[in-house]
Amino acid sequence: MKKNNIILIGFMGVGKGTTARAYAKEYGVFNIDTDDLIESKENMKIKNIFKEYGEEYFRSLEQQCADWIETSVENSFISCGGGFYKVNNIKKLGKIVLLDASYDWIYNRLLSAKNSKAKLKKRPLFSEPEKAKKLYAEREKAYKEIADIIIDVESKDLTEIIKEIHKKAYL
Repeated sequence: MKKNNIILIGFMGVGKGTTARAYAKEYGVFNIDTDDLIESKENMKIKNIFKEYGEEYFRSLEQQCADWIETSVENSFISCGGGFYKVNNIKKLGKIVLLDASYDWIYNRLLSAKNSKAKLKKRPLFSEPEKAKKLYAEREKAYKEIADIIIDVESKDLTEIIKEIHKKAYL
């Protein structure tokens, strides 16, 4: 049975967390961030999990997180890490909404943010833009194939984005 959740996917830095917090505030739903859950469970930052244990271990934590959402979470707005779309039960978690934007738009969004140094530091992959661009290219098609709804965020402000999500994916 499909949960009454909205699952927000997209490339790192596209604004999933910001969008989820704004949506939760506007529409009074519970907001969960999968990266925050993993950091809490491990008592460690994502970048340190990667550094210390590697990507495979991190992906297993994402799967544990997805399993918990499947059995325990309803009526929530869930923002996911950039690679979360690979969990094997994502379609059972809720309606999947992709925040879609070009790589250059995402990179420039991070560079022009008020706290850009912190935003870029949190995403060490962006310290190697060519690597990040390659990963974006690898994921772009998969994101679109798995999404139930695609929201182009490039030419919209946050209010427009959350209204569009609400209209198309209403809880």
